[in-house]
Amino acid sequence: MFEITEDVDFGFLVQKLKNFREEEAFHIESGQEISLVTEILDLKVEGEVVSGVFSRDFVGARFYKRELVEAPGTEEAPFWIVSYDKRKFLIVLAPSVARGVKKLLTGTVANKISRVLFIQVGAIVEVNIPSEVLRELHESNPAATKLTWFDNVDIPGVEKLCLAGSGIVDTALYRDYLKHGQIWYVVFEAQKRGIVIGITRSCTVTLFSKSTVGDLIQYIQQDILKLIQ
Repeated sequence: MFEITEDVDFGFLVQKLKNFREEEAFHIESGQEISLVTEILDLKVEGEVVSGVFSRDFVGARFYKRELVEAPGTEEAPFWIVSYDKRKFLIVLAPSVARGVKKLLTGTVANKISRVLFIQVGAIVEVNIPSEVLRELHESNPAATKLTWFDNVDIPGVEKLCLAGSGIVDTALYRDYLKHGQIWYVVFEAQKRGIVIGITRSCTVTLFSKSTVGDLIQYIQQDILKLIQ
């Protein structure tokens, strides 16, 4: 999740996004020229929600019969722009860090949409959930918590610490970890929703159970945005 820092209305957002399309000529090793397109598809407005799909072509390489073969592909990342408490947030459904062949990351999409809307990177920024808020979220219903990660650890040679289980709140080890670090990541069951969620201080949300995309976005709108600093 990211925040749009500029004060703009939804009409401006839609007008800028609906006209966006870029093409780039690319020469593959065979000598053939192909066109790589970056565009926004399926743009919709429903109330105070703008949604669409960020689509970007790329050329990948793989070995086939001991030869490196280049082939074009397309990656897509659905996104939503929503309002909460007079602020506007961008939600991107994509990996936050590189995994496998996935190249289209949340930060890449946020920076590109920032350029499309405001001709510069930096108008759409990362958001933060205070460590104290994550701690309250965990301690308010410890039985629902699966994992708790700590970072900013002041013990030399230790970068992160992790505790697993629903009974850690009452342990001396948990209290000791809080003295030496901050809660960075919590995996818990949102019991009213029946889903298992992981959330970091930088507001990266990972779904660990089955859910529809619509239900996940609704959960973020109703339960996560209010946690953001």
